[in-house]
Amino acid sequence: MHALIQTSKSIIFTGHSVGGTTASIAALWLLSNRFVNVSVLCITFGSPLLGNESLSRAILREKWGGKFCHVVSKYDIMPRMLFAPMDPIAPHIKPLLQFWHWYMKSPHSGMLAVPLSDEILAQIFQFILAHLGGLVEAGEEAVAGTFRPFGNYIFCSEDGAVCVDNAASVVKMMFLLFKMGSPSCSVEDHLKYGDYVGKISLQFLEKRSFLQGELPESSYEAGVVLALQSLGISCKEPVAGPAMDFLKPARRMGRTPNLNCANLAIKLSKINPYRVEIEWYKAFCDRSDDQMGYYDSFKQRASKRDFKVNLNRHKLARFWDNVINLFESNQLPHDFHRQKNWVNASQLYKLLVEPLDIAEYYQTGMHRSKGHYIDHGRERRYRIFDRWWNETSGSEKENKRSKFASLTQDTCFWAKVEEARDQLDALRSTSDPSQLALYWQDIDRFARYAKTLVENKDVSIDVVAKNSSYSLWLRDYNELKSQMELFRPQFLSFVNEEMVP
Repeated sequence: MHALIQTSKSIIFTGHSVGGTTASIAALWLLSNRFVNVSVLCITFGSPLLGNESLSRAILREKWGGKFCHVVSKYDIMPRMLFAPMDPIAPHIKPLLQFWHWYMKSPHSGMLAVPLSDEILAQIFQFILAHLGGLVEAGEEAVAGTFRPFGNYIFCSEDGAVCVDNAASVVKMMFLLFKMGSPSCSVEDHLKYGDYVGKISLQFLEKRSFLQGELPESSYEAGVVLALQSLGISCKEPVAGPAMDFLKPARRMGRTPNLNCANLAIKLSKINPYRVEIEWYKAFCDRSDDQMGYYDSFKQRASKRDFKVNLNRHKLARFWDNVINLFESNQLPHDFHRQKNWVNASQLYKLLVEPLDIAEYYQTGMHRSKGHYIDHGRERRYRIFDRWWNETSGSEKENKRSKFASLTQDTCFWAKVEEARDQLDALRSTSDPSQLALYWQDIDRFARYAKTLVENKDVSIDVVAKNSSYSLWLRDYNELKSQMELFRPQFLSFVNEEMVP
């Protein structure tokens, strides 16, 4: 490899079966070497899966996806094998691998019998098919927890090939095509890549005609129909409908993700006035004579201005939910969640608006029926934005502030205040010593945390406003704490007397 790097401008890695996985690892090794300026391409044939979601996303983030081309035949069991747990079928896989290895070393010896009974082969086939089907039915989140495809996948058959680069669609196509096969052809198909490559190469050089029915008027729909025919699937077959549904999310038409991103930027500029109005509202509340601050003023909602802000809150939520839907359906660039401008915009939205969501949650009494906000009421979008921010800016060290932050840096701070208020009320109404100790432990922990935030000025000025929920809670906490300290000697004396025989 070191000799090749010195003399070559481009290197192509290739491999079949387990050799394909080795080729992928070698390509990743070379790509990760920042000091090597060599063009890299990896082409695998019937290769088993290599890594999980973390590896797949890392490859997308580095924009290496286009450097991997995985050729998968229609029924081949090997690329699908690791979607199922290996322990139940491991004893039967070893002789199958040995059979493939021996045959590939002596391909002209004729097709020998597979060293497994038809019954065992059918069990393996159904076992893998069932797990693949379960992943497809469970959706994207289930796929995220197991092995995950990366790069471009070319599904080939005797009639042609289709290229898919969307991981979720790859899994769905693997399931659908495998379902059309049989146990015996799932083993034999692993040995036919030479034939498929030869036929596909010829098809690129020849004019092909598609005469099976009339093509749709829509060029996109026509493209999907032709893609199905390339896999030997007629539009009249029952599997044609699901196959078309699986291929549609995989559409990556040139600059479409970047165009979607550009359109989102335009929409963001149009909704920015809603955000600015909320910022004005916050500044007004922080200067108000009632000294309640931003959070508590919105929680009480007594003016038209408050209701206008609530309307803006809903409009901004719809926009950001749409952003997440586009990203998770692969309609935005793969590194969208790492683009600084979008990460910063989502963080600003979260810092500004989540306190209003918390105020709404507690003002309407949702915490009484569902539980406290952080565990039971927090919107999914905020958790996603937390992850985006931590992945891109989490390691950056902030300078110590000389004045209070414009927005409280812990967006769940007010939810923690509400929990602490409930705990303080519960503490007053209980006489169980063990329960009292637990309440005090939680309350003291929050008091120390809040004090640190205030001292570091990581909170907005509304937190320390005279009549804010936090200031009122702090006064109650200090008063109760002083009472406890006053009666502690009497309480300990009483306990000690009770313990004397």
